[in-house]
Amino acid sequence: MRILALGDIVGSATVDYLAASLWKLRNREQIDFVVANGENTSEIRGLSAADAKALLGTGIDLITLGNHGFGKRDLYPLLDSEDNIIRPANYPASAPGMGYTVLRVGGVRILAMNVCGCVYMDPLASPFETVNRILARTAGEYDLSLLDIHAEATSEKLALARYLDGRVNVIFGTHTHVPTADEQILPRGSAYVTDLGMCGPVGGILGTDATAVIDRFTTMMPTRFSVASGPIQAMGVIFDVDPSSHTVRSVERVKF
Repeated sequence: MRILALGDIVGSATVDYLAASLWKLRNREQIDFVVANGENTSEIRGLSAADAKALLGTGIDLITLGNHGFGKRDLYPLLDSEDNIIRPANYPASAPGMGYTVLRVGGVRILAMNVCGCVYMDPLASPFETVNRILARTAGEYDLSLLDIHAEATSEKLALARYLDGRVNVIFGTHTHVPTADEQILPRGSAYVTDLGMCGPVGGILGTDATAVIDRFTTMMPTRFSVASGPIQAMGVIFDVDPSSHTVRSVERVKF
């Protein structure tokens, strides 16, 4: 089995880009399952219901979210009704949706989880304790597990990965929009990368119009951000999983 994890999707133009390119990549690389972080899809802040449905039509099987995931209120009913859109599990239970799901791909049951970090971010419940509870609750209900850690601090992402090494098969980070070069298989067999990068226009700053970001830094005044223009690139990682043991054989960064 081959799993493709895509970094944060920025802007509705990127949805069109993925619609035109993702299935070609899936066929060429023999990808069985695609997960992508969609929290910035609807013009940087949030994911609308329409964009969510469009993303799921591009070849993405599962959408994860993050600290901006609740920016579009029309998504809330979908979070409550759809199994293939999840939000960070360490938000309060009153938040719409669920923080994990079990999806079947062929004959394989995949447990997919999503958490937010707490360092330099909102003071949510501990992602360490949250994942522990999910793993205990779903024991025996899945064959393969994956986790999107949506977090600012690289140390927090790696600490969580080390903590879960051998208990979660595929672990990747999102949120910073910058791909890291530390793809690896940890000592107890978990595959890991600190950040997948971004799917969006590469001519700005993290997918955002550069002028607005520079103005924010130089004037310290509130600034309205917009999606950058220019060429779009998708970044992610392919995890190659042994079909019989469900252990990860290789981790490879990809751009298209």
